[in-house]
Parts: sequence; structure tokens; C-alpha cells
Amino acid sequence: MHASLPVSVALSTRERGFLRVLAEARRNALAIIPALCLKQPIVSGKVVRRFHMVQDPESLRVILRDRVDQYPKSPEVGAILRPAIGRGLFTSDGDHWRWQRRAAAPVFSRRNVETLGPVMTRAARAVSGRLDAALDGTATAEIDMADQMLLTAFDVIGQVCFSHNDGIPHDLARRAIERYLAGAGRVSLFDFLGLPEWVPRPARLMVGGDLKRLKSAAVTAIEARRTMEVDSPDLLDMLMASEDPDTGRRMTTEELRDNVLTFLVAGHETTALALSWSLYLLAFDPAVQTRARDQARQVLGSRAATVEDVPALPFFRQIIDEAMRLYPPAALLTRTALAPDQLRDREIRTGDTVMLPIYALHRNRELWDNPDSFNPDRFEDPRAIPPFQYLPFGTGPRVCIGMSFAMQEAVIILSTLLARYRFEAIPDRDPRPEMVLSLRPVGGVWLRVSRA
Repeated sequence: MHASLPVSVALSTRERGFLRVLAEARRNALAIIPALCLKQPIVSGKVVRRFHMVQDPESLRVILRDRVDQYPKSPEVGAILRPAIGRGLFTSDGDHWRWQRRAAAPVFSRRNVETLGPVMTRAARAVSGRLDAALDGTATAEIDMADQMLLTAFDVIGQVCFSHNDGIPHDLARRAIERYLAGAGRVSLFDFLGLPEWVPRPARLMVGGDLKRLKSAAVTAIEARRTMEVDSPDLLDMLMASEDPDTGRRMTTEELRDNVLTFLVAGHETTALALSWSLYLLAFDPAVQTRARDQARQVLGSRAATVEDVPALPFFRQIIDEAMRLYPPAALLTRTALAPDQLRDREIRTGDTVMLPIYALHRNRELWDNPDSFNPDRFEDPRAIPPFQYLPFGTGPRVCIGMSFAMQEAVIILSTLLARYRFEAIPDRDPRPEMVLSLRPVGGVWLRVSRA
């Protein structure tokens, strides 16, 4: 086992007032989590409203599965995301969410996800080409692999959503989404105070132009697709053909737009972060990297991985699972209690904020051995992990609909890279984990890259 520990977030060990919490949350949302969450099942308190931070698997079962309608997503989540992605699957609740989920679920069936594999293989070849260009005429190059993974994952989801060259310009989509998430996605004082969404948030108004152009381009692409005959349907074609099996209802242009934008955001962000943190950890622990490369070489030689190779690359799934344990993309979820309840010894009142600090759950000292260490062998048998203890994609009815898509893509890209390249840490260039809406490596994942 590696002697030191990979980078982590220093959770607070002292009481803080409202303004201090708000200031810290704008920089890094994980700063609101007290260190007590690393060793207790539930931590409660009050900052404007009563809150409960829940790291207890049995209580999480209640919140996320047994009484999920009693614990909808908190309004703050919608206030942040709806200006960007409307009222698609991620930001909806109740009946509006339920019918969209029923309609979209077949789109992400195993058969459909596997048919999208060639797009992922092409993206793995494309990022390899960019690394080769950086290494042209030199033995090593220092490269921000987080930037490369964001570009790669966006290439995948862009091609998966719009494969017929009638879609959204990738540079517009990436610029609009990245600018929004980086700035307007930060917690606002107005969100903390529970002010309604129609009260303008200044930071979100400042990046509205790109978002309007992005939404307009999405509508244009959807309307054009309605009159187009296609031989090989992409994700947009599948969504347009999908219907609620209970009612036969199909998505309107606006609903298609919101869900396509949701998949563009969530479909590249989660995978890119899982890959970025995986590469950081592989450079951090050269022994694990060597073991992974041996498996990749044995299965692939030096060719790019395909969907057919994924079952033969189990160690890569373990690496990605462990990376998402240490750095879960959705590291802090929030719910609002709609009715009184009892979680363990805690009284939950109507209106209480119930926080799910997935970052602390995944590092809780009562649940994991050596929780801050990097050890992919924890996931050698995923069934050995107790239920509701490991939740990188959520769970229950609202489990991430694209989970199998993201894992397939991550294994294909990571194994291709490890078969071809060696990644070495650069002294004093460690990334800094920081959460705005997702847990990002601030400063990038700068690694010394060479051909393997």
C-alpha cells in the first residue's frame, strides 16, 4: 500500500456562523460539512433552517428508497440548475419526473448503451491522438488530463446526442455549460435564504447569453430531426421515439430540449470527473498503475478498447469505483422533509433540510477500513459492499439513469490510455478537491505523460 494519502478536503472542526458558512460554501460546498460526519451517523444543527446531515445507511434507505416522495430535492438545487437545464429528469419531482423517467428508461437499456460503444472507442482514439501530438518529438509532456477528460467526455455525449451533424455546435455547448457551472452554479445568499426562483440571482444573469443560444440551437436541432430519416438512431432519436408506457405520452420539444441539455451536462461531467480523479490516483500509486496496464495490455495490446472488451477489464471498474468513493462527483445532496419523521434518534420536522454528504459517507470511519487510502481491491466483489454505503450515482428510484453508460465509457477510455501511456505525478502540482455542483480537481490534473 502507498505510504501517504491522496488529497482530501479538510472538513471543519469548529462552530461557524451563518455568514462564515455561506462564504465557505461559495468557495467549496463541502466546507459546510463538519468533521463529525466522518464518525457519526447523523449530525444535526441550525443555520437559518434546521438541518440533518445523514451518513447512516439505514436512514439513507428511508430517504432515497422507502419514503422517497417524502424527501424531494431541495428547492436550492432547482434554483441553481433550472436556468441551465430546465425541467428535465434531474430537476423535476413528483408526477412530472415519474412520467419522464418511465419514458426515458428504455433509452438507457443495456442493449442501447452497448450500441453507443463505437462512439466511446472513437473518443478514446481521439484523446490518444491529442496525447501523441503533445509527445511529438519528445519523451514526456506535462498535460492537464482533467481538461483532456472534459473534452473527451463532451465529445462522447455530443456525438451520442447529435450524431447526424445537425446538432449543437460543440464549442458553444461546452462554453455555455462550463461558464454556467463555474460561476452561476455557486450557492447564492438568496438560495440560502430560500427566496423564490423568480428573484434574480445576479451571477446567473451574467451568463445568460450563451445559455439562450444553446437552448435555441437545441430546439432548432430537435425540430429539424422531426423531418429527418436516420439509419442509426442516436440518443435524441431514441428520446423522440420514447413514450410513457402507462399513458402513451411523448415528450414535447421543450421537454426534449431540457432532457438533452440535462444529458449534455450530466453525461459529460460525471464521466470526466471519474476519469480525471482515476488518472490522478493511478499517478499517485504507480504499483496500481502497473497492475492496470498489465491487464489492459493483456486484453488490448495497444489498440483502443471496445464495448466487447469491458467484461475482460474488471480491474478498471474497481479503479473507477474507488476513485468515485474518494471523490464522488455528486458529493453533497440535499432534500427537504415534507412530513415529520424519525431517523434513528433524530426528530425530523416538516421543512427541515436533510443533507446527504456522500463525500463523508464514503470516508466514514465506522463504515470503511482506512477510508482515506486508495485501494481498488475494496471493489473486487461489489456485492460485498453493504447497501446504501456507496452511492456515487445515488440509489433507489432516482438512481442515475446513465450509470451504465458512464461506467462503460470510463472503462473504455481509461483502459485505452493505460495500454498506451504512462502517467507520473508532478511534484507540488496536486489537484485540490473543490465542490461547486460537482467535486472538481481545481488546478487541473497535471501529469507527466510518456509512451508506455
